[in-house]
Amino acid sequence: MAQSDTQDRNLPASALRLKKAREDGNVPRSRDLGHFAALAAGGFGLVVMAPTLIGWTQGGLIRSLSFDAGARLGPSAMFERLADLTVLLLWVIVPMGLWMVSVGIASALAIGGWNWTLKPLVPKSTPFNLPAGISRLFAKQQVIDALKATLLALVLGTVGCLYLYFHIDEFRGLLGMPLNAGLAQAGSAMQGGLWLLLGVLAVFAVVDAPLQRYLNANKLKMSVQEVKQEHKESEGSDEIKGRRRQLMREMSRRRMLAAVPTADLVVMNPTHYAVALKYDEALMGAPRVVAKGADLLAMTIRDTARTAQVPVLQAPVLARALYAHAELDREIPTALFAAVAQVLAYVYQLRAAMSGRGAMPDDLPELSVPPELDPHNTPVVKDADLA
Repeated sequence: MAQSDTQDRNLPASALRLKKAREDGNVPRSRDLGHFAALAAGGFGLVVMAPTLIGWTQGGLIRSLSFDAGARLGPSAMFERLADLTVLLLWVIVPMGLWMVSVGIASALAIGGWNWTLKPLVPKSTPFNLPAGISRLFAKQQVIDALKATLLALVLGTVGCLYLYFHIDEFRGLLGMPLNAGLAQAGSAMQGGLWLLLGVLAVFAVVDAPLQRYLNANKLKMSVQEVKQEHKESEGSDEIKGRRRQLMREMSRRRMLAAVPTADLVVMNPTHYAVALKYDEALMGAPRVVAKGADLLAMTIRDTARTAQVPVLQAPVLARALYAHAELDREIPTALFAAVAQVLAYVYQLRAAMSGRGAMPDDLPELSVPPELDPHNTPVVKDADLA
């Protein structure tokens, strides 16, 4: 029986799949880490600003509970006082809120990195499917998030209730304290409860951050078929790759044939192989292969050379050795320097004789080609032996 699609997905996500997931807004995020970071930042801010906040609170209470005849007779005085208290409250809430939001965003970036995309906000045109929607509600990710949120709420509620239960007398005693002492005592009591709640959130954040990474990586896993399909889409099908290789061969063939008229000579064998050589003493350290081919391509190189009046010499052993061991657009192997030099000298003498600047040379001398470089003698020759 075939395995399910989920069971088949046991391969890690490819770089292309991870990139597409980020474009879709699918990156690991930890709500618990964000909650802990924001509340920890808020708690730290409250502790740092506690003296200032107590002073502001005391002054605000004094002003709020102070009345005079003008405030009693005119309603506008009440509105002015409310406006002053609102501004005072905003001076506390707005900076603290911005600080908490900044720390929360930084914690989100720490686990999933920066990812700017509006794709999750684009409405989807998929038809309404009630069974599919219900199945998504009971997906593994949703069930884990729901259970985790429920457990967190229960733990936080339990810790809060226990803290209030053991400190109820302390809170009850605040009613009989002077204003300054009561505010300081209330702040101290609230600070103790805040640290307990932050400790609980820290435990959940330590567990949730790696859990979200694992769940996200597990959700993006790929099956063998998906890997093959992705490779096929990125690299193209075998037909497309074959066509691409054919076009590259055609381009290489045309480029070689275009370089044949610039060659100094073509060495042939006499119908199977053809190698076109070029040598510029000022620019090259050794003769360079500008074109080479076998069978029909060798005949095309020969005809192109003859049309361009490039000398074509029959040197079977040298042609085979050059075709087997010389790379296109590269200098010839060191072991063939002597033989190629003999051929070039012969060509230069022949050109000088044809232009009336020297005597006609004798037949091409026997070339000094090492026997081990002839493919007809040795089937395999290591490139290291050519140096």
